[in-house]
Amino acid sequence: MTNLKNGFLAGFVATAVLSVLMVAKGMMGVLPELDVAAMLAMMMGAPTIVGWIAHFMIGTVAWGGGFAILYDMIPGGSAVLKGIVFGIVAWLGMMIVIMPMAGAGFFGMNFGVMAPVMTLVLHIIFGAVLGKTYALLPAPVQTA
Repeated sequence: MTNLKNGFLAGFVATAVLSVLMVAKGMMGVLPELDVAAMLAMMMGAPTIVGWIAHFMIGTVAWGGGFAILYDMIPGGSAVLKGIVFGIVAWLGMMIVIMPMAGAGFFGMNFGVMAPVMTLVLHIIFGAVLGKTYALLPAPVQTA
């Protein structure tokens, strides 16, 4: 049974963890120009806060909900592994759709070779947190 509520919650938690890592990455001077929230805002012609809201909506609704809907079809023996697979697919989508739309080129190569590597690592972590959180949340109670 699809549990969208748990998917949304797991997506929010995973997005929050990803966001902390993104901010920390920038504060440490690691690819500070690779700012996904700013890129989303620029694509919408909006302030950066709108980019952050869009980032959380995508992570919570699209990725969290998508994970819940597709959970039984995703390969992997555990929720964490399923989350990692899902995170890698989300990363691939970002690399071939969002990055070029934002002017960063395919796989964000306008930022250099570290951009796809860094974002892949972040999405693997995102997926692991997504899967683990989803597995830890209580299943919905079914009534007869």
